[in-house]
Amino acid sequence: MREIGIPHPRLPLPEPGRRDEPQAFLDWLAEAIPMVEQLGIREMRWEGESLVWELALAPNLNDKGTGFGGALTAQTTLLGWCWTTLWLRQRGYARDVVVAEASQRFLAPVTGDYRIACAPDQPQGPKGLAERLETRGRGRISLAQRLWCDDALCLEARGDYAVLPAE
Repeated sequence: MREIGIPHPRLPLPEPGRRDEPQAFLDWLAEAIPMVEQLGIREMRWEGESLVWELALAPNLNDKGTGFGGALTAQTTLLGWCWTTLWLRQRGYARDVVVAEASQRFLAPVTGDYRIACAPDQPQGPKGLAERLETRGRGRISLAQRLWCDDALCLEARGDYAVLPAE
């Protein structure tokens, strides 16, 4: 059980240049952020530069029987945090990441199980973040999240994620 005001221990960094094993990271995430177990995440995987979650709709229903906007918003925000954290970890950085700004645009109701993909908003985003980390010890990246239910794009989100300086 997590205690208020007590940070959760970090997961050990993967070997240099390697990515975290997705299920091990999700298991740690569920301990670090208790609500993660309730989000219906079935799978996490990388598809090139995109981090993708497959999710069940049932735990995220609203009163109308479709996807609850608050849950979907939390998922897009958390997926961006995961993208940034995993990108840093692959490069040997154990840093705190926070969402600095986020927005969502709901396009269609979510009526079945769905997937969310998160990738840099700009192709040069990761390179720019790496340069800022090297020169300033901190940085920011803008990420885009897209939620798909079958072939329908239901939600577009954007978020700026700040990487805080080393302690």
